[in-house]
Amino acid sequence: MPQASDDALNMRNRHWLIVFGIAFGTASAVAHHSFNAEYDFAKPVSLSGVVIKWELINPHGWITLDTKDAQGVVTRWMIETGNPNALIRAGWRKDSLKQGDEVIVEGYRSKDGSNTVNGSSVRLPDGRKLLSGSSKDGSAVK
Repeated sequence: MPQASDDALNMRNRHWLIVFGIAFGTASAVAHHSFNAEYDFAKPVSLSGVVIKWELINPHGWITLDTKDAQGVVTRWMIETGNPNALIRAGWRKDSLKQGDEVIVEGYRSKDGSNTVNGSSVRLPDGRKLLSGSSKDGSAVK
């Protein structure tokens, strides 16, 4: 008789293991987004501004950029870049951007109207242009 009880216990444990595996696997898949879900490739943007912060972090890097309009009004932008591995392969380093650097960012506006951009390239203060590791079609930067 103990054998039947052990089998039932093992079956119950397997059931919960499957339930938790599906729940957590789905959560991480949903957490990652596609370009088309958040950004609009029909709305390209070019931003010239001053770097406030540069974060080479997972799952995506971020550049915080302040721009000024003709009247001197400052607008803060958040630029999403690719993952650190793609950025490093494209020539980025942790010290590629420093607070106060003046850069030009090319990218695509967010669909929600916020000051968020999916960056496609950044012109550095020394004139070099680096791809920012993300692209509108979701393919890896070459």
